[in-house]
Amino acid sequence: MPDMYPCEKVDLDFVASARYRSTASVDLPCTPERLFEVLEDAEAWPQWAMPITRVTWTSPQPYGVGTTRTVEMRGGLVGAEEFIAWEPFTRMAFRFNEASQKTIRAFAEDYRVIGTPGGCRLTWTMVIEPTGVARLTMGPTKPFLSLAMGRWLKRLRKLV
Repeated sequence: MPDMYPCEKVDLDFVASARYRSTASVDLPCTPERLFEVLEDAEAWPQWAMPITRVTWTSPQPYGVGTTRTVEMRGGLVGAEEFIAWEPFTRMAFRFNEASQKTIRAFAEDYRVIGTPGGCRLTWTMVIEPTGVARLTMGPTKPFLSLAMGRWLKRLRKLV
């Protein structure tokens, strides 16, 4: 494991108020229960969320608020995550407690699920507060991140 640096331990208010946020939604042909099965599956994340190479749950099931996991990503980024929301079949959210790069002051993701006649709709919000020079790149790269999130959600649709 690389050296890890503390991140601000944000709460759900940060998801709503962060300056740098990207959101994408997708209609999925599965039940909310099936979607949560996929989101709980460590092996599934690298199949749809392209930056992720490995997910390791570091808390036992059943998962809930306070559950932790480690996520390894392309480029060597590692995040030590803690779930700050866990409402089975409707919502999960997590934050980075630590990251392997000093460029992240705070980071969180929020996944909201609603049932639909044909399955469910997932709305995914990613928020970040970078530090240093990384702040200068956030504005110009935001449209590309939103596009990438949309592509990753299409991969999730195929997976479920």
